[in-house]
Amino acid sequence: MSTFHNLSVQEITRETNKSISISFNVPSDLKESYSFKAGQYITLKTNVDGHEVRRDYSLCSSPKSGELKIAIKEVKDGTFSAYANTKIKVGDVLQVAPPKGRFIFEPNDSKTKNIAAFAAGSGITPVLSIIKCALEEEIHSKVILVYGNKTTGDTMFLNELLELQHKYKDRLSIQFVFSQTQEEDAIFGRIEKSTVNLIVKNKYKHIDIDAFYLCGPEAMIQTVKHVLSDNGVDENRIHFELFKAAKPVDIVEEDVESGNTKITIIVDDEETTFEMSKKQTILEAALDEDLDAPYSCQGGICSSCLARIKEGEATMRQNNILTEKEIAQGLILTCQAHPTTPTIVVDYDDI
Repeated sequence: MSTFHNLSVQEITRETNKSISISFNVPSDLKESYSFKAGQYITLKTNVDGHEVRRDYSLCSSPKSGELKIAIKEVKDGTFSAYANTKIKVGDVLQVAPPKGRFIFEPNDSKTKNIAAFAAGSGITPVLSIIKCALEEEIHSKVILVYGNKTTGDTMFLNELLELQHKYKDRLSIQFVFSQTQEEDAIFGRIEKSTVNLIVKNKYKHIDIDAFYLCGPEAMIQTVKHVLSDNGVDENRIHFELFKAAKPVDIVEEDVESGNTKITIIVDDEETTFEMSKKQTILEAALDEDLDAPYSCQGGICSSCLARIKEGEATMRQNNILTEKEIAQGLILTCQAHPTTPTIVVDYDDI
């Protein structure tokens, strides 16, 4: 179970006009708790205008760097992203949960690999961590990055990526894609079917790519996944993380069962049993009971609220994360799950 610790802001860097990176001071007694795998994220918790806000942000530093560093892009109507980009200062203290996440790269220097990454906008954040890790810890592996943005001015970590490309010129290849400006050696447009085919069937057709890492909006990810599948890439070699779903899922009341369920929730080794409406999600019911259930996005695109059903059944209205095998093993996203049986036991600890 995630425990939040107070960490102070060590450094803030303006990456673009609409984005910053933030690194945190981690006390020596918490270093182990905040060790991470490339691709993982941390959850931040703070109060904005009197309301508690939780947000997940991917780490952009490499695991060996000793840095706990994230990037935050300001989005339209974004409560926390606007606050972070305009209000947070060096020395401020935020509540930070230890790293977690399933979109990970685990290096193995005994094997030489080729990996390709497709990122759009702020989706570069975990991908940058993965790229650094692969280059630093797999000294013979090669990396291909396809990175889409509107313009060079909107491109997070542009200079850092160019420096990495210069340092690892024989091992890192970058294909920039810009939708609103034409640049030398860059593709004009978006990451779409033709872009993916250019990489796998033309420009790098001589390379056998072992793994693909995708991060960005849902539409981009679905496009890249489908084209890779059409090119015969096994789905087990395709790893992805959504930063933003294409559109929110509207709850149709008629599609959710009526009546109540007797639910037992296990969190932090404590059991609580109560009655809940099947119209509620399991997370909503847990929070209504003041249980310290973990959560962040509440939109089914992170894994913060992951739990396991030990007894009973539930249905999820949206799932962008769990595989069919994991669902068969009882895993659910509690922010999306409605109970469908008279009783249910949900364990947040057994994940």
